Amino acid sequence: MFYRPAEGHGLPHSPFAAIVSPRPIGWISTRSGMGDNLAPYSFFNAVAYHPPQIMFSGDVRDSMENALESGVFAVNVVQASALHNMNATSARFPRGTDEFVAADVAKAECVAIDCPRVADAPATLECRVVKLVDLLGDERMLVGEVVGIHIRDDCLIDGRFDVTRYNPAARLGYHDYTFVREVTALRRP
Repeated sequence: MFYRPAEGHGLPHSPFAAIVSPRPIGWISTRSGMGDNLAPYSFFNAVAYHPPQIMFSGDVRDSMENALESGVFAVNVVQASALHNMNATSARFPRGTDEFVAADVAKAECVAIDCPRVADAPATLECRVVKLVDLLGDERMLVGEVVGIHIRDDCLIDGRFDVTRYNPAARLGYHDYTFVREVTALRRP
């Protein structure tokens, strides 16, 4: 099968997100004058190492608006046991709704920025907004510099962040998710 996205695929659901998978989930937390916000983004990833930078993208909604207003946001890693809470925060709540409360997610304060974070997340990246990039259509990409990192103590094994301790959730296509449960080490030549 070959198709041009602009002309349609003729399938019951678009295969694009299933093809580009698995994708890590950035559980983005923000704060604004209207309160705290928490929402998942599967178009999220690290984009630079020195200094560390990440991005998340989508249509402009509360998370992006709040980050642009405050200049900061946090990225919380989603563990397998938090999948249902994370999914609950994807609902389109009215602006000003605290998704931490609505989805029964424990909240803590960040250290380097004025922003909430998921209290029991395996890791949280505290970020300062670097740049907003306009993409095609109504999509935008927000780039942030990581200025602080929280790592849950039980996820550090022999000085390494061990993903098998919490089984990170990743997004596939459609309504599907997967979890990292097996890791293979391979040194570069």
